[in-house]
Amino acid sequence: MMTAYGLLTLAAATLNAGTPLALAALGLALNERAGVINLGAEGMMLLAAATGFAVAFQTGSPWWGLAAGAAAGAAPAAGFALLVIVFNANQYGSGLAVMLFGSGLSAFAGGTYAGRSLERVQAGWPLLREIPWLGPTLFSLHPLVFATMALAGLSGWFLYRTRAGMLLRAVGESPESAHALGHAVGRVRLLAILAGGVCCGLAGAYLSVVYTQLWSEGMVAGRGWMALALIAFGMWHPLRILLGAYLFGGLTILQFQLQSMGVQLPSQFLAMLPYVCTIAVLALRGADPAWLRRNMPRSLGRPFLPER
Repeated sequence: MMTAYGLLTLAAATLNAGTPLALAALGLALNERAGVINLGAEGMMLLAAATGFAVAFQTGSPWWGLAAGAAAGAAPAAGFALLVIVFNANQYGSGLAVMLFGSGLSAFAGGTYAGRSLERVQAGWPLLREIPWLGPTLFSLHPLVFATMALAGLSGWFLYRTRAGMLLRAVGESPESAHALGHAVGRVRLLAILAGGVCCGLAGAYLSVVYTQLWSEGMVAGRGWMALALIAFGMWHPLRILLGAYLFGGLTILQFQLQSMGVQLPSQFLAMLPYVCTIAVLALRGADPAWLRRNMPRSLGRPFLPER
């Protein structure tokens, strides 16, 4: 039977594993609330992971690595925004182009750093780490873990309690009506896309700089696609998305926990559990058109062509 300390350790590992999923999904949810779907999350996260690791390796500062990763996520997001807002390109095709671009460029640029690792730096909160039980587990987590929780709460407050958030949701529901009232639909969507790029960048950099402290080609391993599925799983609501991210993070940790407990299951089966759950969630949500109409932004994926 697992002890109380073991449960705390498992909870900390779940939070750690779920943080990059939550960061990426929260950013992408802002995109979708504005009516834009970006399928390039995987590529943006890979590019940010390579950039963040390279900067952290050269400077010796994880914080500079995270900042560089955020910038590396925002850059392709800006290119995506140019395609879909200015040139009215297809959102799905443009997102896939960003994904392929980021995957290829990260493999090329990160080749120099393959097999290298960062110097171990003790994360967490200096004084709180000394608290028995909680200190070595929860308070040894990186501050970005707790910042992600705060981001989910702030996103919910922004979307449902502020004028700017209501405008963002209005653009996602009916950009024609928002435009008729004099609001700059393109500017709102641009800011939402850039915010999503920054969050995806932080998520990718977190993976290489904090979570694994190394770089390897393809290390994001489908988390960008899982983040997209999490948005539908959480019904486009930040707090539900956060809980879903921790559920998926827990499934990732479960495979290691079961192996340590001597459960005789093929490792390949355990590794595919999060992805099987992702597919199941999408299938169940997509089977109910009424649910989609109630929760999904009505203009999602549709270009907006204002009268000139």
